[in-house]
Amino acid sequence: MKSAAVLVPVLVPDLVLVLSLLCYQTDGVHIRDRNRDPNWNSSDVLDAVVIVDLSAPVRRVDQRFLSVTIDASLASEEKFMYLLSSPKVRTLARALTPAFLRFGGTRQDFMVFTPQRHQPVSGVPAEESCDELELPSWLEERLKKEWTQQQLILIREDLQRKYSRVKFTESTVDLLHSFTSCSGMDLIFGLNALLRTADNTWNSSNARSLLQYCESRRYRMSWELGNEPNSYEKKAGVRVGGYQLGQDFTRLREMMSQSKFYHDAGLYGPDVGQPRDHRTDILEGFLQSGAEAVDACTWHHYYVNGRDTSLEDFLDPAVLDTLALKTKEVLEKVKLVSPGKTVWLGETSSAYGRGAVGLSDTFVAGFMWLDKLGLAARLGLDVVMRQVFIGSGSYHLIDENLDPLPDYWLSVLYKRLVGPEVLKIEAFSRLARSRRVRLYLHCTNRNSYSSGAVTLISMNLSKKPARISVPAAVSSGTVEAFVLQSDRPGEEGLYSRAVTLNGDVLKMLDDETLPDFKGARLPPAERLQLPAYSLAFFVLTDARAAACM
Repeated sequence: MKSAAVLVPVLVPDLVLVLSLLCYQTDGVHIRDRNRDPNWNSSDVLDAVVIVDLSAPVRRVDQRFLSVTIDASLASEEKFMYLLSSPKVRTLARALTPAFLRFGGTRQDFMVFTPQRHQPVSGVPAEESCDELELPSWLEERLKKEWTQQQLILIREDLQRKYSRVKFTESTVDLLHSFTSCSGMDLIFGLNALLRTADNTWNSSNARSLLQYCESRRYRMSWELGNEPNSYEKKAGVRVGGYQLGQDFTRLREMMSQSKFYHDAGLYGPDVGQPRDHRTDILEGFLQSGAEAVDACTWHHYYVNGRDTSLEDFLDPAVLDTLALKTKEVLEKVKLVSPGKTVWLGETSSAYGRGAVGLSDTFVAGFMWLDKLGLAARLGLDVVMRQVFIGSGSYHLIDENLDPLPDYWLSVLYKRLVGPEVLKIEAFSRLARSRRVRLYLHCTNRNSYSSGAVTLISMNLSKKPARISVPAAVSSGTVEAFVLQSDRPGEEGLYSRAVTLNGDVLKMLDDETLPDFKGARLPPAERLQLPAYSLAFFVLTDARAAACM
């Protein structure tokens, strides 16, 4: 009897290759081999065939495709912004570059710029040294303890939907700019759109004051206006229609064009929630009057409600597939009114409502995050901004002690191993359960590997192991495997806040040093093992993909 793991040949050199993926129904420890097990039967195997086209990319995303946010709630008291001066936080941020850093969220529409010092002479650049601006360790410890208490206040405001006006000074802007400048990120600052005039148009005077200050300091940055306008009535008792919102953005663009420093700066919006009822109308109205004002159209997406979700939701292929439905709806509306306009996920994570406690900050959240990155790139979204890098809620990448969580490590590996070129990949199977093994393919990041290499992004949402057989023509050289698993086996491990890379727990060596991210080198034509509940990047170093040359 022939082996189950047959290498399917390349049909056309450098054009089409076929991967045979086999998911074995086992106890999760031993993979049966039909040649060695006389009791083997075809019902024990989940077969899937994957076809890949390496001739040309189907699309390219921005180099900053994986980007992050800092929620404006961090500025609810300005002192907490000093956490961004922590050497540890800056070290963790640098590993995610190139990236945008969006400062915004619900509380941006309750923030008012209140200058407290004389502005410097226009045109004089800000003098700053990244080393001199580091946060002392004693102050860092005090702020971390106080931030824990502050989060309780923020939670109460969210539950009551009663938000206090926040006055922020030049210090908030200085600290944000210093953080992005010293870490290598590109800052996007969210302006308050709920400052309205008597006729319900946007009052731009406060924003003008802020822009003038930033220009005087020569802070290179981009801008947004408002956050989730579909919820203005619910959180502030103010209704702003889509067409009016577009006019407000046009006003902001005109104001920027009058600035010698910001006339070519980026402007993004309208940061609407995912399509649902009247939210669709807001996007359509905005596009009619404001599409030309923005450089990219932004919307937000979350899979589930953080207050009533479950572990099963985080592993459910049907839940993951909902992203495709919402994305296609947004892309169609944008294309209809403004063909060619770039579309971004301006804010996104697993669960809305500050995340799901005990899930959004654990290993299981990685399945939603990695699948979103793979699917968003394939569908045509140019940038995906993860809520949040640091801040309140349960969906952060860095916890209250400023230690990296599983999704942080996953994000760093994605940055290092995945390039912007998206390759065509299709999977076929006779069993729907194969949807629990999800695959995406990109050119490999050329800063890490030579041209022609490809990265197979893989995830196994099942408690059963899987393995992938790669044709020798593709894996004729070394294959490097980067397999992420929980530090604990089985379903219990899905709740863990620790993650292993090829068996070793990932952790910082010290506050300014990340671990080495070494792949496991596999010999040519080696079968690629995908353990139960695992996330993996397989770098095929000698694929010689024409799309990646």
